[in-house]
Amino acid sequence: MGPRFKFYSVVLLAVLLGVSQAAQAAIVGLPMNLKYQFERIKLDAPALPPMAHVKFCMTYPQDCRSTGMVFRGGGVELTADRYAELVKVNAEVNRSIVPTRNTRGVVAEEWLVGPSRGDCNDYAVTKRHALLQRGWPARALLLAEVVTSWGEHHLVLVVRTRSGDLVVDNLNANVRPWAKANYRWVRVQSPSNPRYWSSVAGSAA
Repeated sequence: MGPRFKFYSVVLLAVLLGVSQAAQAAIVGLPMNLKYQFERIKLDAPALPPMAHVKFCMTYPQDCRSTGMVFRGGGVELTADRYAELVKVNAEVNRSIVPTRNTRGVVAEEWLVGPSRGDCNDYAVTKRHALLQRGWPARALLLAEVVTSWGEHHLVLVVRTRSGDLVVDNLNANVRPWAKANYRWVRVQSPSNPRYWSSVAGSAA
């Protein structure tokens, strides 16, 4: 079997498998633990949004605007450039906010974009805001309420890609597939409208 025959065999196999250049670019350059991950959070029934998010939307209406367009799959293509941008935003926001616990209770809770001090909510909405400003679609940036292994309610940002859902989080410096985050999932923003939330299938709130 000559080199030329091998080359054309590989090309033919790629065509038959529907492997596009864009799909290959999304795989090349990503860390090994993010390659070939196709897991996605399964949304269930509509759920009440957190009260603090309702107040957040009144303060930051541009971050809660619905485009009314959710494409098939709903996710963005995770190219190497997009992944690098996601890692950069996650790191920059984690460095820019001094962690400060909310001691005023749920009723007085505020979610703020870009504060000098804040809790998990502020990290999550600041990352989402920064990615929106960079042109990422709202349908792919979903706030999510989870419960940590030590029983504390926590807010993270889920980034919905065509390769699966990723989590950016102030408790972890890495961008992770959602299934590898050791959380109990409670509710997630709806991809169709940022003001709406859904429960997570298979999770007890």
